Amino acid sequence: MLHTVGAVLFALQGVVTALAPQLSTRMVKRMLGENFENTERLEAKPSYLRQIRALGIGMAAAGVAGAVMERVSDDGETGPAETDETSGEERIEG
Repeated sequence: MLHTVGAVLFALQGVVTALAPQLSTRMVKRMLGENFENTERLEAKPSYLRQIRALGIGMAAAGVAGAVMERVSDDGETGPAETDETSGEERIEG
């Protein structure tokens, strides 16, 4: 359950990052501002914003995939489905 919650939060973070990459740039500016001067004058280039947006899309996809995999494993479907070939029955060839 905890893994599923983490995956969903990761997916939500990815959606926010994909839809509003400016929030990420503000956070980076704030972090840089602790150690450097004049960070308020920094501007993100459009290519950087596109990269951040792509990163957010990837995060959302990974979060959704993680939540789905956790859901499937919680349902007990962790192994391969049993077929005639894997049922353990002996076959006599000859």
